[in-house]
Amino acid sequence: MKFYAGICLFLMSSLALFSQQTSKPDSVTVLKEVLLLEELREKQTTGIVPSQIIGDKVFDNFSPIDAISAINQIPGVYALSGALNTNRITIRGIGARTLFGTDKLRLYYNEIPVTNGSGFSTIEAYDLENLSQVEVVKGPKATAFGTNLGGAILLSTREALGNSSSLSNNSTFGSYGLFKNNLSFRHADQGMTLALNYDRLNTDGYRENNDFQRDGLLLNTTFQINPNNRINLLVNYIDYTAQIPSSLGITAFNEDPTQAAFTWAASKGFEANKYTLIGASYEHTFSPEFKNSTSIFYTYLDHYEARPFGILDEYTNGFGLRTRFIGEAAIFGIKTDYSFGTELYKDEYSWDEYENLYADNNGEGSLQGDQFADNREFRTQLNSFGTLSVAVAEKVSLQLGLNINSTQYDFRDLFNTGEANQSAERNFKTIVLPSVNISYRFTNYQSVYANVSRGFSNPTVEETLTPDGVINPDIAQETGTNYELGSQLFLFNNKLHLLATIYQMDVENLLVAERVGDDRFVGRNAGKTRHQGLEAAINYRWDLTSGIRITPFLNYTYNQHRFVQFVDGDEDFSGNPLTGVPKHRINSGLQFQFKDHFFWNTTHQYVGSIPLTDANSLSSDPFHVFTTKWRYEQKLSSAFSLGIAFGINNLFNVRYAQSVLINTRAFGGAEPRYYYPGNNRNYYTSFRIRYTL
Repeated sequence: MKFYAGICLFLMSSLALFSQQTSKPDSVTVLKEVLLLEELREKQTTGIVPSQIIGDKVFDNFSPIDAISAINQIPGVYALSGALNTNRITIRGIGARTLFGTDKLRLYYNEIPVTNGSGFSTIEAYDLENLSQVEVVKGPKATAFGTNLGGAILLSTREALGNSSSLSNNSTFGSYGLFKNNLSFRHADQGMTLALNYDRLNTDGYRENNDFQRDGLLLNTTFQINPNNRINLLVNYIDYTAQIPSSLGITAFNEDPTQAAFTWAASKGFEANKYTLIGASYEHTFSPEFKNSTSIFYTYLDHYEARPFGILDEYTNGFGLRTRFIGEAAIFGIKTDYSFGTELYKDEYSWDEYENLYADNNGEGSLQGDQFADNREFRTQLNSFGTLSVAVAEKVSLQLGLNINSTQYDFRDLFNTGEANQSAERNFKTIVLPSVNISYRFTNYQSVYANVSRGFSNPTVEETLTPDGVINPDIAQETGTNYELGSQLFLFNNKLHLLATIYQMDVENLLVAERVGDDRFVGRNAGKTRHQGLEAAINYRWDLTSGIRITPFLNYTYNQHRFVQFVDGDEDFSGNPLTGVPKHRINSGLQFQFKDHFFWNTTHQYVGSIPLTDANSLSSDPFHVFTTKWRYEQKLSSAFSLGIAFGINNLFNVRYAQSVLINTRAFGGAEPRYYYPGNNRNYYTSFRIRYTL
């Protein structure tokens, strides 16, 4: 009842504020939602689907290796980071039960899908310094971007603006032996844009067995053939090697959080990744009212991971095509916007497993032994989508969306023969996922909206298998219905920005990962969850004088996520709070700006306690973490500019868990390992020089 009373209060407050506005809105206008210190930016989503965007002004508030803190500025989005190579992004509690990595959402890079065939996305494959913005659609509202239960994250690369050429270099030095260098060349003229970036990152890490080394190369170029035709080429290559300290039990976490888990330290566990993305896009304008964008793409991941319980050697070859048509027409004299298209993604996932003989290697770490598994899985996903947006009245816009998904898995056991062979296929039923958005716009800068949409999540590779390694024919996709109500306010000459959203998502066929060994998990459909929540963001631009600006902001997330029906063996967890989700999260901060030269930003993050077991018998401790950063920029001449920055993370040296695992089990008499320690107080400084040709 309290939740629904909040909805009524929210509606009345919005209407009271909006009733004071008198400006006339456009018929079907796309208003970009903004967050924190951003100006209005171009959205990749179309129509009236709400999304939130952060860009380089927010990125500059943090260390250039800290993409996670920037993403955590968005209400409803919580990114947990065990290390630079161990990240998990959850949206409104979706994905919180995933133990390792990010799934149940779609990740796009310059509108090219980079989520693999089983639904996993790897945010660490993209350098923060190369991004111009991150756009987040929460929930399955954006039919053109997958309708996954968690939503979609759309990454966009930086490009040169206007007619210019520039060469810049940013070098960062910091605690734990941190060195990061980003070298960038950008060019733009009337017919061509070019961005070429090389990135090098080295750090010893805060913990034992925590070294990280990465090299990255990005090429993004666009050629305007003529006013109606444009082609684009995108190449992103990442090569990194990361040692793995893994998670800790509570005793080790409290006594010495810098230590690695015992077996991971003894085996000197690590992972090595080579990742390549190549995409080519063609845009054609048929008329001012109708255009098309088509992309073909190829991805390759070569992954080698030495774990104490076995060595994993895997690769993934993926390729696909995405095409989207966007147009507008007058139907019965009413302006109507529409879009439609399709997205095909196919990949081949190959994984071999070997014994790890580190115990017999004289303290030298991992040693590859005999092979005990050789598997292939061929995965296909087809999304067809369409939207129709129309102004049904002077101030009311309606958008109808539809996504149709078809998913197929073909698993092949190449190691076992005869009756022991476990090859099988799993074809999920074609699923139809509608979405309805309605927006009432009081002015071009004040609006309320409502959404009802259906979404889904596919099981991962592990979740499709039984404990015997056989494809489970009974495993089903998670499905859910999202109900959402939101408002957006730009007040006092756009100095005050307010965003507020209330939502409820009902998820059925909940996928539960059951641990059946030290490294083995299987999935099953075990019940229903209800995700209710409130998200709010406020920031104010206060100009004290013509050269001094102060911008405070506050973002709040309230999660009331529960198991509606969840029986696990003899235990009934129905009614318990959802595991892995904090009830309260706050991100706040203050930025001081003097002209275009000096910036001082301080941010605060509060994360409430997180249930770590389905029985709610154990929870993590809540924590507050502060960061601060000073930045100075100055033009030395018409061609040269210089930037200097200094930052402190974890200002008050708090001991906290930056990431947690849920429902872990103890093996060999050891404590269950729930906690990934956050870094202690640490420092960094950056030097940037730019030459404009």
